[in-house]
Amino acid sequence: MLRSLVVLSLSALVLGAADNPPNVRIVEEIAAKVNGDIITRSELEKRRAEIDAEARRQGLSGQRLQQTVNEYAANALRDQIDQLLLVQQAKNLNINVDNDVTKRLAEIQLQQKAQHPELSDPDKFQSFIAQQTGMPFEDFKLQMKNQMLTQRVIGQEVMRNIPISEAEMQKYYDEHKSDFIRKEAQVFLSQIVISLDGKTPDQVAAAEKKAKDVTARARRGEKFGDLARDFSDDVETARNGGYIGSMTRGTMDKSIEDIVFKEKKGFITDPIRIRNSLLILKIEDRYEAGQASYEEVKNDIQDRLVQPKVEPKARIYLSHLREDAFLEIKDGYVDSGAVAGKDTRWKDVAQLKPQTVTKEEVAARRRKHILWIIPHGYAKSTQTGPTAKENKADVAATPAAPEKK
Repeated sequence: MLRSLVVLSLSALVLGAADNPPNVRIVEEIAAKVNGDIITRSELEKRRAEIDAEARRQGLSGQRLQQTVNEYAANALRDQIDQLLLVQQAKNLNINVDNDVTKRLAEIQLQQKAQHPELSDPDKFQSFIAQQTGMPFEDFKLQMKNQMLTQRVIGQEVMRNIPISEAEMQKYYDEHKSDFIRKEAQVFLSQIVISLDGKTPDQVAAAEKKAKDVTARARRGEKFGDLARDFSDDVETARNGGYIGSMTRGTMDKSIEDIVFKEKKGFITDPIRIRNSLLILKIEDRYEAGQASYEEVKNDIQDRLVQPKVEPKARIYLSHLREDAFLEIKDGYVDSGAVAGKDTRWKDVAQLKPQTVTKEEVAARRRKHILWIIPHGYAKSTQTGPTAKENKADVAATPAAPEKK
Protein backbone atom coordinates (compact mmCIF):
# COMPACT_ATOMS: atom_id res chain seq x y z
CA MET A 1 0.00 0.00 0.00
CA LEU A 2 1.18 3.51 -0.79
CA ARG A 3 1.50 5.36 2.52
CA SER A 4 3.26 8.51 1.36
CA LEU A 5 1.99 11.84 0.17
CA VAL A 6 2.21 12.09 -3.62
CA VAL A 7 1.96 14.92 -6.14
CA LEU A 8 0.45 14.63 -9.60
CA SER A 9 1.04 17.34 -12.19
CA LEU A 10 -2.15 18.74 -13.67
CA SER A 11 -1.10 18.03 -17.25
CA ALA A 12 -0.56 14.37 -16.41
CA LEU A 13 -3.87 14.26 -14.56
CA VAL A 14 -5.77 15.61 -17.55
CA LEU A 15 -4.06 13.46 -20.15
CA GLY A 16 -3.68 10.22 -18.17
CA ALA A 17 -6.29 7.47 -18.20
CA ALA A 18 -8.09 6.65 -14.95
CA ASP A 19 -6.75 3.09 -14.79
CA ASN A 20 -3.29 4.08 -15.95
CA PRO A 21 -2.29 6.82 -13.47
CA PRO A 22 0.83 8.82 -14.38
CA ASN A 23 4.16 8.44 -12.64
CA VAL A 24 4.18 9.97 -9.20
CA ARG A 25 6.91 11.59 -7.12
CA ILE A 26 6.98 11.01 -3.38
CA VAL A 27 7.55 14.35 -1.66
CA GLU A 28 6.74 13.51 1.95
CA GLU A 29 6.01 10.56 4.20
CA ILE A 30 3.61 10.69 7.12
CA ALA A 31 5.11 9.09 10.24
CA ALA A 32 2.21 9.63 12.64
CA LYS A 33 -1.31 11.05 12.86
CA VAL A 34 -2.25 12.92 16.04
CA ASN A 35 -5.92 13.89 16.12
CA GLY A 36 -6.21 16.39 13.26
CA ASP A 37 -2.46 16.87 12.77
CA ILE A 38 0.36 14.89 11.21
CA ILE A 39 4.07 14.37 11.85
CA THR A 40 6.26 13.77 8.83
CA ARG A 41 9.53 12.01 8.23
CA SER A 42 11.25 15.26 7.25
CA GLU A 43 10.23 16.88 10.56
CA LEU A 44 11.88 14.03 12.46
CA GLU A 45 14.98 14.21 10.26
CA LYS A 46 15.19 17.95 10.85
CA ARG A 47 14.99 17.38 14.60
CA ARG A 48 17.84 14.86 14.43
CA ALA A 49 19.95 17.39 12.51
CA GLU A 50 19.24 20.02 15.17
CA ILE A 51 20.29 17.62 17.93
CA ASP A 52 23.50 16.79 16.05
CA ALA A 53 24.32 20.49 15.53
CA GLU A 54 23.71 21.32 19.20
CA ALA A 55 25.83 18.38 20.40
CA ARG A 56 28.69 19.46 18.13
CA ARG A 57 28.37 23.03 19.38
CA GLN A 58 28.85 21.69 22.92
CA GLY A 59 32.07 20.00 21.84
CA LEU A 60 30.94 16.38 21.46
CA SER A 61 32.54 14.22 18.78
CA GLY A 62 33.15 10.63 17.75
CA GLN A 63 31.34 7.84 19.56
CA ARG A 64 30.09 10.13 22.32
CA LEU A 65 28.49 12.41 19.73
CA GLN A 66 26.81 9.46 18.01
CA GLN A 67 25.50 8.02 21.29
CA THR A 68 24.08 11.38 22.37
CA VAL A 69 22.37 11.99 19.02
CA ASN A 70 20.93 8.46 18.99
CA GLU A 71 19.61 8.79 22.55
CA TYR A 72 17.83 12.06 21.87
CA ALA A 73 16.66 11.05 18.39
CA ALA A 74 15.04 7.93 19.87
CA ASN A 75 12.59 10.24 21.62
CA ALA A 76 12.10 12.61 18.67
CA LEU A 77 8.70 11.19 17.68
CA ARG A 78 7.57 11.13 21.31
CA ASP A 79 8.55 14.78 21.71
CA GLN A 80 6.73 15.78 18.51
CA ILE A 81 3.59 13.98 19.64
CA ASP A 82 3.89 15.57 23.09
CA GLN A 83 4.02 19.05 21.61
CA LEU A 84 1.08 18.49 19.27
CA LEU A 85 -1.05 17.13 22.12
CA LEU A 86 -0.15 20.08 24.36
CA VAL A 87 -0.82 22.67 21.62
CA GLN A 88 -4.17 21.02 20.94
CA GLN A 89 -4.94 21.00 24.67
CA ALA A 90 -4.09 24.70 24.87
CA LYS A 91 -6.87 25.34 22.37
CA ASN A 92 -9.27 23.26 24.47
CA LEU A 93 -8.30 25.30 27.54
CA ASN A 94 -8.70 28.62 25.67
CA ILE A 95 -5.07 29.55 26.29
CA ASN A 96 -3.83 32.41 24.11
CA VAL A 97 -0.19 33.55 23.99
CA ASP A 98 -0.33 35.94 21.03
CA ASN A 99 0.52 38.93 23.24
CA ASP A 100 3.44 37.05 24.80
CA VAL A 101 4.80 36.21 21.35
CA THR A 102 4.50 39.85 20.27
CA LYS A 103 6.23 40.97 23.47
CA ARG A 104 9.12 38.55 23.04
CA LEU A 105 9.63 39.49 19.38
CA ALA A 106 9.65 43.16 20.37
CA GLU A 107 12.32 42.45 23.00
CA ILE A 108 14.48 40.66 20.43
CA GLN A 109 14.02 43.48 17.93
CA LEU A 110 14.94 46.18 20.46
CA GLN A 111 18.01 44.28 21.64
CA GLN A 112 19.24 43.85 18.08
CA LYS A 113 18.52 47.46 17.09
CA ALA A 114 21.33 48.63 19.41
CA GLN A 115 23.86 47.10 17.00
CA HIS A 116 21.72 47.10 13.85
CA PRO A 117 19.59 50.29 13.73
CA GLU A 118 18.16 49.28 10.35
CA LEU A 119 16.24 46.46 12.08
CA SER A 120 13.60 48.99 13.18
CA ASP A 121 12.14 48.23 9.75
CA PRO A 122 9.82 45.20 10.23
CA ASP A 123 10.76 43.61 6.89
CA LYS A 124 14.48 43.87 7.61
CA PHE A 125 13.96 42.46 11.10
CA GLN A 126 12.08 39.48 9.70
CA SER A 127 14.83 38.87 7.15
CA PHE A 128 17.40 39.07 9.95
CA ILE A 129 15.53 36.41 11.96
CA ALA A 130 15.34 34.16 8.90
CA GLN A 131 19.09 34.48 8.32
CA GLN A 132 19.95 33.81 11.97
CA THR A 133 17.62 30.84 12.47
CA GLY A 134 17.66 29.28 9.02
CA MET A 135 13.86 29.26 8.85
CA PRO A 136 11.18 31.65 7.50
CA PHE A 137 10.12 34.29 10.02
CA GLU A 138 6.55 32.94 10.20
CA ASP A 139 7.91 29.46 11.01
CA PHE A 140 10.11 30.94 13.75
CA LYS A 141 7.13 32.82 15.14
CA LEU A 142 4.96 29.69 15.07
CA GLN A 143 7.69 27.66 16.79
CA MET A 144 7.92 30.29 19.52
CA LYS A 145 4.14 30.29 19.91
CA ASN A 146 3.96 26.48 20.21
CA GLN A 147 6.73 26.47 22.81
CA MET A 148 4.88 29.08 24.86
CA LEU A 149 1.62 27.16 24.57
CA THR A 150 3.21 23.92 25.77
CA GLN A 151 4.83 25.73 28.70
CA ARG A 152 1.53 27.35 29.66
CA VAL A 153 -0.37 24.05 29.59
CA ILE A 154 2.28 22.28 31.68
CA GLY A 155 2.34 25.22 34.08
CA GLN A 156 -1.43 25.33 34.43
CA GLU A 157 -2.20 21.61 34.43
CA VAL A 158 0.92 20.14 36.06
CA MET A 159 3.19 22.63 37.85
CA ARG A 160 0.46 24.40 39.80
CA ASN A 161 -0.46 21.07 41.36
CA ILE A 162 3.05 20.61 42.81
CA PRO A 163 3.06 22.40 46.19
CA ILE A 164 6.21 24.19 47.38
CA SER A 165 6.10 25.69 50.87
CA GLU A 166 7.34 29.16 51.84
CA ALA A 167 9.80 27.53 54.25
CA GLU A 168 11.32 25.43 51.41
CA MET A 169 11.80 28.50 49.25
CA GLN A 170 13.33 30.58 52.04
CA LYS A 171 15.71 27.73 52.90
CA TYR A 172 16.78 27.44 49.26
CA TYR A 173 17.42 31.19 49.07
CA ASP A 174 19.53 31.18 52.25
CA GLU A 175 21.64 28.28 50.94
CA HIS A 176 22.07 29.66 47.40
CA LYS A 177 22.39 33.43 47.86
CA SER A 178 25.40 33.56 45.56
CA ASP A 179 23.14 32.39 42.70
CA PHE A 180 21.11 35.58 43.03
CA ILE A 181 23.78 38.24 42.71
CA ARG A 182 23.09 40.51 39.75
CA LYS A 183 26.19 41.56 37.87
CA GLU A 184 24.47 44.59 36.36
CA ALA A 185 21.36 46.69 36.75
CA GLN A 186 18.20 45.93 34.76
CA VAL A 187 15.29 48.11 33.73
CA PHE A 188 11.95 46.92 32.37
CA LEU A 189 10.52 49.33 29.83
CA SER A 190 7.44 50.16 27.78
CA GLN A 191 7.53 52.56 24.84
CA ILE A 192 5.45 54.82 22.63
CA VAL A 193 7.02 55.63 19.25
CA ILE A 194 5.97 58.65 17.20
CA SER A 195 7.46 58.34 13.71
CA LEU A 196 8.98 61.35 11.91
CA ASP A 197 10.01 59.40 8.85
CA GLY A 198 9.24 61.23 5.60
CA LYS A 199 7.42 64.10 7.34
CA THR A 200 7.54 67.74 6.28
CA PRO A 201 8.65 70.41 8.83
CA ASP A 202 5.00 71.21 9.61
CA GLN A 203 4.21 67.52 10.09
CA VAL A 204 7.27 67.13 12.35
CA ALA A 205 6.02 70.03 14.48
CA ALA A 206 2.59 68.37 14.72
CA ALA A 207 4.22 65.06 15.70
CA GLU A 208 6.26 66.79 18.42
CA LYS A 209 3.10 68.38 19.82
CA LYS A 210 1.36 65.00 19.73
CA ALA A 211 4.28 63.38 21.62
CA LYS A 212 4.17 66.08 24.32
CA ASP A 213 0.40 65.70 24.68
CA VAL A 214 0.65 61.90 25.00
CA THR A 215 3.44 62.28 27.60
CA ALA A 216 1.33 64.71 29.62
CA ARG A 217 -1.66 62.33 29.56
CA ALA A 218 0.53 59.44 30.74
CA ARG A 219 1.89 61.53 33.60
CA ARG A 220 -1.63 62.54 34.60
CA GLY A 221 -2.41 58.87 35.19
CA GLU A 222 -3.85 57.52 31.95
CA LYS A 223 -2.77 53.93 31.35
CA PHE A 224 0.48 53.89 29.41
CA GLY A 225 -0.49 50.64 27.69
CA ASP A 226 -3.73 52.14 26.38
CA LEU A 227 -1.90 55.21 25.07
CA ALA A 228 0.67 52.96 23.36
CA ARG A 229 -2.07 50.97 21.63
CA ASP A 230 -3.79 54.17 20.47
CA PHE A 231 -0.83 56.35 19.46
CA SER A 232 2.39 54.35 19.00
CA ASP A 233 3.65 53.92 15.43
CA ASP A 234 5.61 50.78 16.38
CA VAL A 235 2.99 48.20 15.42
CA GLU A 236 4.57 45.17 17.10
CA THR A 237 4.91 46.69 20.58
CA ALA A 238 1.71 48.75 20.31
CA ARG A 239 -0.29 45.50 20.18
CA ASN A 240 1.13 44.63 23.58
CA GLY A 241 0.66 47.98 25.25
CA GLY A 242 4.15 49.15 24.33
CA TYR A 243 5.97 46.65 26.58
CA ILE A 244 9.53 45.85 25.44
CA GLY A 245 10.90 43.98 28.48
CA SER A 246 14.21 43.88 30.33
CA MET A 247 17.20 45.95 29.23
CA THR A 248 20.78 46.17 30.49
CA ARG A 249 23.49 48.71 29.71
CA GLY A 250 24.92 48.33 26.25
CA THR A 251 21.65 47.30 24.61
CA MET A 252 20.31 50.85 24.01
CA ASP A 253 21.57 54.21 22.84
CA LYS A 254 23.66 55.87 25.54
CA SER A 255 21.36 58.91 25.58
CA ILE A 256 18.50 56.62 26.63
CA GLU A 257 20.56 54.65 29.14
CA ASP A 258 21.69 57.86 30.86
CA ILE A 259 18.04 58.60 31.59
CA VAL A 260 16.43 55.26 32.44
CA PHE A 261 19.24 53.94 34.64
CA LYS A 262 19.07 56.90 37.02
CA GLU A 263 15.28 57.16 37.37
CA LYS A 264 12.86 55.18 39.53
CA LYS A 265 10.09 52.72 38.76
CA GLY A 266 7.07 54.47 37.19
CA PHE A 267 9.10 57.31 35.66
CA ILE A 268 7.96 58.53 32.21
CA THR A 269 10.52 60.27 30.02
CA ASP A 270 10.08 63.38 27.93
CA PRO A 271 9.93 62.59 24.20
CA ILE A 272 13.46 61.57 23.12
CA ARG A 273 14.58 62.24 19.52
CA ILE A 274 16.19 59.05 18.15
CA ARG A 275 16.97 59.24 14.44
CA ASN A 276 13.57 59.50 12.67
CA SER A 277 11.39 58.93 15.73
CA LEU A 278 10.27 60.42 19.02
CA LEU A 279 10.46 57.90 21.84
CA ILE A 280 8.49 58.03 25.11
CA LEU A 281 9.59 55.46 27.70
CA LYS A 282 8.08 54.27 30.95
CA ILE A 283 10.14 52.41 33.57
CA GLU A 284 7.90 49.51 34.54
CA ASP A 285 10.39 48.05 37.02
CA ARG A 286 14.09 48.08 37.82
CA TYR A 287 16.65 45.99 39.66
CA GLU A 288 20.01 47.19 40.89
CA ALA A 289 23.26 45.29 40.57
CA GLY A 290 24.23 43.25 43.64
CA GLN A 291 22.42 40.81 45.92
CA ALA A 292 18.79 40.28 44.93
CA SER A 293 16.31 40.13 47.79
CA TYR A 294 14.26 37.01 48.53
CA GLU A 295 11.04 38.72 47.38
CA GLU A 296 12.61 39.69 44.05
CA VAL A 297 13.62 36.11 43.19
CA LYS A 298 10.85 34.19 44.95
CA ASN A 299 9.17 33.12 41.71
CA ASP A 300 12.51 31.99 40.26
CA ILE A 301 13.18 29.87 43.36
CA GLN A 302 9.74 28.29 43.12
CA ASP A 303 10.42 27.32 39.49
CA ARG A 304 13.76 25.79 40.45
CA LEU A 305 12.20 23.67 43.19
CA VAL A 306 9.26 22.58 41.06
CA GLN A 307 11.28 21.65 37.95
CA PRO A 308 12.73 18.30 39.17
CA LYS A 309 9.21 17.15 40.05
CA VAL A 310 7.65 18.22 36.77
CA GLU A 311 8.98 15.56 34.38
CA PRO A 312 7.38 12.47 35.98
CA LYS A 313 4.06 14.25 36.53
CA ALA A 314 4.12 15.70 33.03
CA ARG A 315 4.58 12.20 31.60
CA ILE A 316 1.52 11.02 33.53
CA TYR A 317 -0.47 13.98 32.17
CA LEU A 318 0.73 13.32 28.61
CA SER A 319 -0.24 9.64 28.96
CA HIS A 320 -3.79 10.75 29.80
CA LEU A 321 -3.82 12.95 26.68
CA ARG A 322 -2.58 10.01 24.61
CA GLU A 323 -5.32 7.75 25.96
CA ASP A 324 -7.98 10.18 24.74
CA ALA A 325 -6.29 10.99 21.43
CA PHE A 326 -6.59 9.50 17.95
CA LEU A 327 -3.08 8.20 17.26
CA GLU A 328 -1.69 6.17 14.40
CA ILE A 329 2.02 5.38 14.11
CA LYS A 330 3.41 4.08 10.84
CA ASP A 331 5.46 0.88 10.90
CA GLY A 332 9.13 1.64 11.41
CA TYR A 333 8.51 4.59 13.75
CA VAL A 334 8.45 4.29 17.55
CA ASP A 335 6.66 6.48 20.10
CA SER A 336 8.75 6.03 23.26
CA GLY A 337 5.94 7.64 25.25
CA ALA A 338 3.29 5.15 24.10
CA VAL A 339 0.54 4.15 26.53
CA ALA A 340 0.35 0.42 27.28
CA GLY A 341 -2.74 -1.20 25.78
CA LYS A 342 -3.58 1.63 23.35
CA ASP A 343 -3.79 0.51 19.73
CA THR A 344 -1.86 3.00 17.58
CA ARG A 345 -1.25 0.71 14.61
CA TRP A 346 -1.41 2.27 11.16
CA LYS A 347 -4.73 1.45 9.47
CA ASP A 348 -4.46 0.70 5.75
CA VAL A 349 -7.21 1.89 3.42
CA ALA A 350 -7.73 1.35 -0.29
CA GLN A 351 -5.38 3.32 -2.48
CA LEU A 352 -7.15 6.19 -4.21
CA LYS A 353 -7.06 6.76 -7.93
CA PRO A 354 -7.24 10.19 -9.56
CA GLN A 355 -10.68 11.01 -10.87
CA THR A 356 -11.22 12.10 -14.48
CA VAL A 357 -11.72 15.84 -14.67
CA THR A 358 -12.48 18.43 -17.33
CA LYS A 359 -10.27 21.39 -18.22
CA GLU A 360 -12.77 23.70 -16.54
CA GLU A 361 -12.63 21.70 -13.32
CA VAL A 362 -8.84 21.72 -13.41
CA ALA A 363 -8.77 25.50 -13.87
CA ALA A 364 -11.17 25.96 -10.97
CA ARG A 365 -9.28 23.64 -8.63
CA ARG A 366 -5.66 24.24 -9.48
CA ARG A 367 -3.34 25.88 -7.00
CA LYS A 368 -0.01 26.90 -8.44
CA HIS A 369 -0.27 24.04 -10.96
CA ILE A 370 -0.21 21.38 -8.22
CA LEU A 371 -2.98 19.04 -7.11
CA TRP A 372 -2.50 17.17 -3.85
CA ILE A 373 -3.80 13.63 -3.60
CA ILE A 374 -3.83 12.07 -0.16
CA PRO A 375 -3.93 8.27 -0.02
CA HIS A 376 -4.97 8.11 3.63
CA GLY A 377 -7.02 11.27 4.14
CA TYR A 378 -4.19 13.44 5.37
CA ALA A 379 -1.87 15.89 3.67
CA LYS A 380 0.82 18.38 4.47
CA SER A 381 0.50 21.33 2.12
CA THR A 382 3.50 23.31 0.92
CA GLN A 383 1.41 26.47 0.89
CA THR A 384 2.95 29.13 3.13
CA GLY A 385 1.10 31.15 5.73
CA PRO A 386 -1.15 30.40 8.71
CA THR A 387 -3.80 28.57 6.67
CA ALA A 388 -1.36 25.93 5.45
CA LYS A 389 0.06 25.35 8.93
CA GLU A 390 -3.26 25.32 10.76
CA ASN A 391 -5.03 23.06 8.28
CA LYS A 392 -2.25 20.75 7.09
CA ALA A 393 -4.22 17.63 8.03
CA ASP A 394 -7.64 18.76 6.93
CA VAL A 395 -7.30 18.55 3.15
CA ALA A 396 -9.90 16.20 1.74
CA ALA A 397 -8.80 13.27 -0.39
CA THR A 398 -9.62 13.33 -4.06
CA PRO A 399 -12.23 10.59 -4.55
CA ALA A 400 -11.44 7.56 -6.66
CA ALA A 401 -12.77 7.44 -10.17
CA PRO A 402 -15.18 4.66 -11.15
CA GLU A 403 -13.30 1.79 -12.75
CA LYS A 404 -13.80 1.19 -16.46
CA LYS A 405 -15.66 -1.95 -17.37
